[in-house]
Amino acid sequence: MGLLASPTLRLFIGAALISLSPVWVKLVSVSPTTSGFYRVLIGGVVLSAYLLITGQRLQLGKRAWRMLLLAGVFFALDLWFWHRSINFIGPGLSTLLANFQVFIMTAFGMVVLREAPRPAQIVAIPLALVGLAMIVGLDWSGLAADYRLGVVFGLATAVVYAGYLLSMRSARQGSPHRVPSREIAIISMASAAMLGLSALLEGESLAIPGIGDASWLLAYGILSHSLGMMFIASSLPHVTTTQAGLALLLQPTLSFVWDVLFFARAMTTQEVAGALIALFAIYLGSRRGSKDLKSVRQ
Repeated sequence: MGLLASPTLRLFIGAALISLSPVWVKLVSVSPTTSGFYRVLIGGVVLSAYLLITGQRLQLGKRAWRMLLLAGVFFALDLWFWHRSINFIGPGLSTLLANFQVFIMTAFGMVVLREAPRPAQIVAIPLALVGLAMIVGLDWSGLAADYRLGVVFGLATAVVYAGYLLSMRSARQGSPHRVPSREIAIISMASAAMLGLSALLEGESLAIPGIGDASWLLAYGILSHSLGMMFIASSLPHVTTTQAGLALLLQPTLSFVWDVLFFARAMTTQEVAGALIALFAIYLGSRRGSKDLKSVRQ
């Protein structure tokens, strides 16, 4: 396995691959729903082939199946909102907003699980809001309608992504397998079914216009979804919480970098400062000592 035997290297390679997800979405000419459909369909087929090759069986209890199907619904909604946010406000900001899921998870822990928040988490929430205000500006009504909708879709992504993570966590309770390859494969195929149905209801075509779009979608499904998610999933049980937290920051940071490099996004000093503050807040909010998949945006 060479260098990839290092879980730390797999973690950061996985985060880098997933950071390219919004780039593929921005490059393709198909609808946001269609690009989401092909991400999980291609990724699901690749992961299913991996399960067959490695001889892993889908021997799961009824409760696990129910929670995985629920996770599939949440993940389909995640891609539905996120892809539209990417088109409206760009890869960088949309991915940053999606990572606000750490605050949704904190709120869930406080309200539902009656967990006392740590001081750092209490500080993180207003910090994130300050950072967001610095990026989008304080004059909300003065922003373009599409831009405002992109921000709303980005925050909606954070909410449904938290639902996905909670469902995944519940499905994996008591699982003897450290790497959730079976679970991710099932969720991928369930999400593909949901997004395919959504595309039909929206009147969107699932046809791929040409070789260029097919290439971007293959890269999205294989590199970002299959390899990115599996690299991260296989490494998290073997790395420190600090390393997982840094990987959490790497993905939205690189998405901003790709936004600037590939799509010529102009950023003012205030926007850069706001992004850094928001990233720091996400890092603080994610410091809960857990090594499961909640730590890294997928």
